[in-house]
Amino acid sequence: MARTVQPTSLAFKVRRSEPELVVPVKPTPREYKPLSDIDDRHGHRFLHPVILLYRYNPSMEWKDPAKVIRDAIAKTLVFYYPFAGRLKEGPNGKLSVDCTGEGVLFIEGDADVTLQQFGDNPLPPFPCMDELLFDVKGYGEMLNCPLFLIQVTRLKCGGFIFTIRHNHTMGDAIGLLQFLKAVGEMARGALSPTISPVWERHLLNARTPPRVTYAHLEFDQEFMDRNDDEITQPNNMVNLSFFFGSNEISTLRKLIPPHYQCTTHDILTACLWRCHTKALQPDPDQHIRLICIVNTRSKFNPPLPLGYYGNTIAYPTTVTTADKLCRSPLEYAIELVKHTKGKATEEYMKSTADFLVTNGRPGLALNRWSFLLSNLTRIKFQDVDFGWGKAVYGGDASNTDGKHLIPFTNTKGEDGIVVPLYLPALIMERFVNELNSLLKNENPNGNHNYIKSNM
Repeated sequence: MARTVQPTSLAFKVRRSEPELVVPVKPTPREYKPLSDIDDRHGHRFLHPVILLYRYNPSMEWKDPAKVIRDAIAKTLVFYYPFAGRLKEGPNGKLSVDCTGEGVLFIEGDADVTLQQFGDNPLPPFPCMDELLFDVKGYGEMLNCPLFLIQVTRLKCGGFIFTIRHNHTMGDAIGLLQFLKAVGEMARGALSPTISPVWERHLLNARTPPRVTYAHLEFDQEFMDRNDDEITQPNNMVNLSFFFGSNEISTLRKLIPPHYQCTTHDILTACLWRCHTKALQPDPDQHIRLICIVNTRSKFNPPLPLGYYGNTIAYPTTVTTADKLCRSPLEYAIELVKHTKGKATEEYMKSTADFLVTNGRPGLALNRWSFLLSNLTRIKFQDVDFGWGKAVYGGDASNTDGKHLIPFTNTKGEDGIVVPLYLPALIMERFVNELNSLLKNENPNGNHNYIKSNM
């Protein structure tokens, strides 16, 4: 049976200070720094919330986490001074950072709850996020606004919660993690970050002239479904997280030939995609898409410089039909996963930049038939240490923007992968049934009567 983690039900208020701007402790260069053509596409123009939860640490008894972190941010912004600036938009929608040194927004607060009340397995969605990451009036626009909003909330058990909402145009999750690790180092007494930040955004700009060499299905607006809102009403949605330990992965591997080679990520993605597709009950000839989120830093020759903190994410996409995906042996789905990830090369990223500048910088074309998945098992926000040790949980505060594979240790000390899902209630029920069927090895390649019409 699938092992699920139920979201925590908890209500509380945070007593918070007035928001303040934290500026670099030393003067920083005043200059304009253009973002890359990968950074400033419309799909990145949003604010991404991340949360880190920390236990009480007796060795830090007399230290205030809010003050420690505020001071460390001010020191770190000397090195990451573009984060203290403001975005401006130029001709053709091109974004640049005006490095004004105005600073980032910071709030401190207190809540009369303990970390234990968030449950043994804290996972998104987190309760009372509007309290833990306050929506400051006037903050939230793309242009001429602080690029970060940070809140530190002290808990009555001595632990605390760190939350941040960052402008995704400035960097991806790996870039944000690099910055937060630097804040952690400065909080623990370092004079400079171990990894020096590198801007160099021109490395991911479009070529002159642009030369699109791939069919970028991830941006194909023909895949947009204008009726999706009918099945994704907020009061019809369900949050549920699924844990995959060594036993579950071993069971899934029994569904493929013994000598067939694939990674845990490959088989888990393929199984989740198939279960999700069956739960949707599509017509047999319905086109469905897999979109893999791939970090391309190492795909360049030479690799992008160590310390580069801009967006380097590719969204390679593969299209098949519901019939082929769900009727074929599982290896068919796994091969599609491998093929999709394999598209993410240096040339693919250059082609992406060329496509974006010649097509108005579109966002991803998503609909109910799209399965968007990212592997976060190597992006360990829980390793950020402000002096209180590693976080109990570190990562996305929400699970509504796609499917993520997250590294996780359960209450039994078992390491594995957790997948938080946010689906309409009926589709979630069908998904659970399909996944249970798979884990019980019940005719995985046979007829599950998952399609609306007779086949």
